[in-house]
Amino acid sequence: MSTSQQLEHRIDDISNSDLATDLNAFGCATIKGLLSPEQCVEISRLYPKNDPFRSHIHMARHGFGKGEYKYFSYPLPDLVTTLREQIYPKLVPVANGWNERMGLEPRFPVNHSDYIALCHTAGQERPTPLLLQYVKDDFNCLHQDVYGDLLFPLQMAVLLSRPEQDFTGGEFVLTEQRPRMQSRTEVVSLNQGDAVVFAVRNRPVAGSKRDYRVNMRHGVSRLKSGQRHTLGIIFHDAK
Repeated sequence: MSTSQQLEHRIDDISNSDLATDLNAFGCATIKGLLSPEQCVEISRLYPKNDPFRSHIHMARHGFGKGEYKYFSYPLPDLVTTLREQIYPKLVPVANGWNERMGLEPRFPVNHSDYIALCHTAGQERPTPLLLQYVKDDFNCLHQDVYGDLLFPLQMAVLLSRPEQDFTGGEFVLTEQRPRMQSRTEVVSLNQGDAVVFAVRNRPVAGSKRDYRVNMRHGVSRLKSGQRHTLGIIFHDAK
């Protein structure tokens, strides 16, 4: 069985109900062992190259933190395409449910190719999957990945490096800003190959009388040593 087929089987085995339960409760959900160690190394080794990417961002220049990342260009690597196209349908029921609860009009098609066609029709034609690299003392400020009017409300990050071996520190952090309340923080512990799915901008939370909308941001805490690579999968394209 090829590594691509192995990945497809792992995606098929993901419990949609477990994803929905955690996303609705916490605004994030983890997928253990989504990528094999070999696949993590395969993607990480792309970083020094230029051909797979359309742009190279140094966070400090833009006030985003300290570190860097590169956006992939089309055509995407096969593994990235597989993740984007096959994880997306598992998230559509949650995404549509969230928009309905928040009173937002867009509903999302089942197939990712149909959604990307809508993005391109709206002028959002640039691919958004990215590869991030952090070294000692790098960090990523709390932020939201919004690239245009069309926005899929969930995204995914896959840790490609080994905690406590390749790097220390560098925890994934998610904050939830609740109306008239102090913010809630979620720190997500990941091992190599694990993924976290999380809210891009907003999510609904059940109140005593009705659902209300909370504001979500995510980031990465300071890396204390080593080097950390992460694959980011964003399901909408950018202007």
